[in-house]
Amino acid sequence: MRLTVNGEPKDCTAATLAELLTALEYEGDWLATAVNGDLVHREDRSRHQLTQGDRIEILSPMQGG
Repeated sequence: MRLTVNGEPKDCTAATLAELLTALEYEGDWLATAVNGDLVHREDRSRHQLTQGDRIEILSPMQGG
């Protein structure tokens, strides 16, 4: 399936947002996620089904100063 992740086109086989995060090696409880402009809470990621053409934004805190 073709998705856009943080503005970049990606091909993936993940069925849910949680599977996509694992496949892309995103970890931690501090991630913020949105699909097609709608916030998806951490507890809902494993139930949130992805579909062809979805736009996913993944934000993680940056370290440093």
